[in-house]
Amino acid sequence: MQVVEGLGVSRGVGVGKAVCLRSRVGEIYRFPLPASEVEAEIERFHEAVRRSQEDLRKLHHAVSRDIGDDLGAIFEAHLLLVQDGSLTDGVVDRIRDEKVNAEWAVYRTIEELSERFSRIEDEYLRERHEDLRDVGRHLIQALQGVSHHELSEIEGDVVVVADDLTPAEAVRLGRQNVRGFALETGGRTSHTTIIARSLNLPLVCGLAGVSEMVTDEDPVIVDGEKGQVILHPSREALDGYRRRRRDLAEEEAAALATRELAAVTRDGVAIQLMANIDLPEEIDDVRRFGAAGIGLYRSEFLYIERSPDLPDEEDHVDTYRRLVEAAAPHPAVIRTYDLGGRKLAREVMATEESNPVLGLRGIRLTLARKDVFRTQLRAIFRAALFGDLRVMLPLVSTLEEVRSFRAFADEVCDELEREGAPFQRNVKLGVMIEVPSAALIADHLAREVDFFSIGTNDLIQYAMAVDRNNEHVANLYQPLHPAILRMLRSVILAAEQEGIGVSVCGEMAADPRYAALLVGLGLRRLSVSPRVVPLIKTRLRELSVRDFEDLALSCLDLATAADVEEHLESAGQSVLSG
Repeated sequence: MQVVEGLGVSRGVGVGKAVCLRSRVGEIYRFPLPASEVEAEIERFHEAVRRSQEDLRKLHHAVSRDIGDDLGAIFEAHLLLVQDGSLTDGVVDRIRDEKVNAEWAVYRTIEELSERFSRIEDEYLRERHEDLRDVGRHLIQALQGVSHHELSEIEGDVVVVADDLTPAEAVRLGRQNVRGFALETGGRTSHTTIIARSLNLPLVCGLAGVSEMVTDEDPVIVDGEKGQVILHPSREALDGYRRRRRDLAEEEAAALATRELAAVTRDGVAIQLMANIDLPEEIDDVRRFGAAGIGLYRSEFLYIERSPDLPDEEDHVDTYRRLVEAAAPHPAVIRTYDLGGRKLAREVMATEESNPVLGLRGIRLTLARKDVFRTQLRAIFRAALFGDLRVMLPLVSTLEEVRSFRAFADEVCDELEREGAPFQRNVKLGVMIEVPSAALIADHLAREVDFFSIGTNDLIQYAMAVDRNNEHVANLYQPLHPAILRMLRSVILAAEQEGIGVSVCGEMAADPRYAALLVGLGLRRLSVSPRVVPLIKTRLRELSVRDFEDLALSCLDLATAADVEEHLESAGQSVLSG
């Protein structure tokens, strides 16, 4: 049995027989053609284009119908690229001028267009590498007669193990008998990841060389919770994970029974459980799992869905209106674009950065590129007419950033007023506490904003100086480190002192044990993935806040994360069951 560590980007557990796909375009060779065969080669290319267009039209229609227009737009963009004369005419000219095979002509044309896009000054069009390469692979596969992978004839459950998957392949395979994906490439914000989440399929990426470690029909386990793929599992491991899958399904079904129950602790303390969402399609889950509003809408995914274009003002208004109306009578919190870092922000970045995680991202990028972010702000103030919409700023590190944003927001409101556009000026403003400097000046920030939301994912990484996705230092990513707990407590006290709301929207809140600890530290609002809401609600209804306040405060005096872990383990069971 072999456990391969990766990055879990879509949760859940999948068990099945491996289907190994090595779909990356390999070496493309240049073959000279006699002049008499050039026109036939051009016709062969045109036929491949027609097949690709037909396939992409079907995908666009099917995805838009079954999953939603937002994801369908990915394939509409690919179809437009295939139809683009700068691509097809360029390939035809190369075949005719150089008298070469169509595969080589496609490959070289895609490479040249990618290079051209990387130099373009228009931020809206730059860096279309991913879409271009997906389309190039599609055309080359059509030329080579490579059939699309169809798994419906394979009996039983399947886990796709691949070097890479295009969004089109993820949709096609995910709608068959696939139970999970194990990929060498990918990331948290890739189109393929977004599709896996929408299909509720586990996906683990960053698995170097995994497609060479197994063969077809080998049993494979995908654990999206732990970010692991288990190859050649033992009979015991297979049986255990199959039970885990059944348990998860039963837990979800049972948890739905809590939807109408209040999130109130055993001693009568009310806790507001809100939802973190990425896609508008998750609105149904907010209702289904009984979340009390939307505590975090990551608006950068509205951009990512439409990359390389940017959403226009009406795109924003329509999305935010849906969110705020679905959240009613509770609030919907829109986080302004948290682009930059490792996310797909090149279309709004003017330069490359050697260390982008510490660079121009979050609120810094908002203030640096007001021409881009003005569109989002106009839409926020317009959509606020439809309900309790609130705006939240990511990666705030100084008080000056809040003040600069308020001045920018006033400019936008004045502009809307001059135009006579209907809008709501008095929108509540909050900040993400995810940088140690913000945590340490929380008392000052609390006097100038309406609420805090603590982003524990980044706060832990910045405070501990550790990238949790770096296998060499991942063990230092310690949510229970006393320094983190003390930081959380001081932010909560600062918010209480100024009478503003405070919540946690990071992954700590999604762990039932950590959630109880956060409540003990003084939090009365948590924001988690919609599917986690019933689990956290059930746990909170079992505990007494008074007991956990004593437990949480005692943890602050401990010296190490291991000490806190041991303390929770020894005290937690009796407190939760008592």
